Amino acid sequence: MNRLTEAEGPGSPEEIRNVVLVGASGGGKTALFETMVAARIPGRRSREGDSASTLALTAAAVPTGGLVVTLLDTPGHPDFVGEVRAGLRAADAALFVVSAADGVDEATRLLWRECEVLGMPRAVAVTRLEQARADFEATAEACRRAFGDAQPLALPLMEDGSVRGLLNLLRRTVTEFSAGEGVDREPTVDEGELIDAQRGELIESVIEESEDETLLERYLGGQEVDTDAVALDLRAAIATARFFPVLPTHAPSGVGVEALLELFEKGFPSPVHALVPTVYTPAGGDFGPVTCDPDGPLVAEVVRTATDPFVGRQSLVRVFSGTLRPDEPVHLSGHLQHFAAHLVEEHADHDTDDERIGPLAAPVVEESRPLSAGIAGSIVLVSKLAGAETSDTLSRKDRPALVEPWLLPNPLLPVAIHARSKGDEDKLASALQRLVAEDVTMRLEHNAETHQLVLWAMGPAHVEHLISTLESRYHVPVEVEPMRTSLRETFVRPTTVQGRLVKQSGGHGQYAVCQLQIDPLERGAGIEFVDKVVGGAVPRQFIASVEKGARIQLEKGVLAGYPVVDVRVTLLDGKAHSVDSSDMAFQTAAGMALREAANDTTVSMLEPIDEVRIEVSDDAVGGVLADLRGRRGQVHGTEPSELGGRTVIHAEIPAHELSRYAVDLRSVSHGTGTFTRQFVRYDYMPPALAREVTAQ
Repeated sequence: MNRLTEAEGPGSPEEIRNVVLVGASGGGKTALFETMVAARIPGRRSREGDSASTLALTAAAVPTGGLVVTLLDTPGHPDFVGEVRAGLRAADAALFVVSAADGVDEATRLLWRECEVLGMPRAVAVTRLEQARADFEATAEACRRAFGDAQPLALPLMEDGSVRGLLNLLRRTVTEFSAGEGVDREPTVDEGELIDAQRGELIESVIEESEDETLLERYLGGQEVDTDAVALDLRAAIATARFFPVLPTHAPSGVGVEALLELFEKGFPSPVHALVPTVYTPAGGDFGPVTCDPDGPLVAEVVRTATDPFVGRQSLVRVFSGTLRPDEPVHLSGHLQHFAAHLVEEHADHDTDDERIGPLAAPVVEESRPLSAGIAGSIVLVSKLAGAETSDTLSRKDRPALVEPWLLPNPLLPVAIHARSKGDEDKLASALQRLVAEDVTMRLEHNAETHQLVLWAMGPAHVEHLISTLESRYHVPVEVEPMRTSLRETFVRPTTVQGRLVKQSGGHGQYAVCQLQIDPLERGAGIEFVDKVVGGAVPRQFIASVEKGARIQLEKGVLAGYPVVDVRVTLLDGKAHSVDSSDMAFQTAAGMALREAANDTTVSMLEPIDEVRIEVSDDAVGGVLADLRGRRGQVHGTEPSELGGRTVIHAEIPAHELSRYAVDLRSVSHGTGTFTRQFVRYDYMPPALAREVTAQ
């Protein structure tokens, strides 16, 4: 019986393992996660296939061999990569789930490289072995090419297309499975030959990493090596990310599940030996060294936030240092603006000492197990953290801390939305505020120029999920409307025009005449106003009125309702009446003059141009460049990426052409492309497009 009690949890960080499952969508990752959880939690049944939970990071703490292993299941769909990043932050090791039918995709390769930079220990679980086109040997070879020193620890035992067990290479035994139970036996002659054909390569790879420098020489000289000694070297190489084991698995039959759990227990490191992220003070100063010590200063991070209509807010928290206790007052700090420039007011910096830790629990998917404390290294559920958002830091009030956030993807798909009913507008604002607190990969933009509420997301599936959540959880139906681009207007040739306001309606009338000359200026010059009136044709007290009226009209637009930029307005002449002229009359006359001067020959539309950095695999460069030409893009150059086999493209593209680029790039690059965008300037819009805009 496991000595860990429900109320106590692990007694030290050495008794903890935190493992995140990552991989492409449809690879059987969630089924494997469910099977591992069911194998360690009595009475829990495994749910086969991918479930709705794969849209979000899901955690389950399971006891195994005197330890607590917290498994983190992540979505495979690229739109939910933010959940993957959160899982990588919370975990100390990663299990890459690769389908034997589909192989290793580019997104998995990129994620592997990220883990490599972090020095995170990794292993590979090969799934879908029963499918017709599945090939374990080819998949293992693909893993070696993509990942480096990745070697199988076992081979699948296949019979009539079914997975019956494992051929264990190191122990040179066979484990057969029946009704979910595995039984070890000696291999047959044919099975022994299969094992021996690959066992030598495995042993050589392991002892090359051994601290015993004579071991490889003795092995190559024909001496028999001690399997237990090799096993110890294997575990050390796995824990230090120098060797990456590959294991065949089959969730429905349970094949490979116990082998994986044993690998997590004996091969993956405890949080004591894992890298702690950089910690600052909330002001960005040096916090001092942080280690995985339950007696150290409290440093914990919210890796996921969820709102349950019945339970309230639930925060999944990784404790890096110190001990988290219920009802303890803490300092809450969120300073994403230090690190992620794309975030706006919804993710604004914040600090508060008015937060108190609610009840703690060990996560077990839909269930939870109450805890008396969460020690350094553990991942716990905290209830009722009212002000906490995803990526916020929890620390002691007398020593506030700020954990550098994990790598945040930039949401690049804009969608304009509005509440279906006018009466739901306030409810929509409140619901969106809650969603933003949960999901750092979405942001909101209240565009004052287009008067649209724009939701920026990772992709169409992300948008669909957010809209569905608004309706199902918050009962706020929304509708999507066409995106409008924030354009500008400018005069393209000198124009002289007169604004004349003459009205008489009883009592004082309105009288003002002003003659204006409008000249185009270079991009970025702004608005200039020049007074060239002579002889007092316009009284001095009304000169400022003309300027004010001109600036108000330029801000409103003169042709299509967009602000006018980069022009000089010169007041040449005018007329006034001793009684009927006024400040408002001259303001109105100036506006009339500008509107009179505006037509298709004098005014052009300007559109925003973005500087775009695109990174794709080398074999997709041609297709991406062809697509850019169709978007009126100007390519300024290409260069090899720091990641091998990829190319960086630098270009300038009209923002109007980028509204769906997050979706289209994924298609044209076969899922290998990423991009960033940044506004650089306004430039002339083609006349045909400009005519469409003015017609609207």
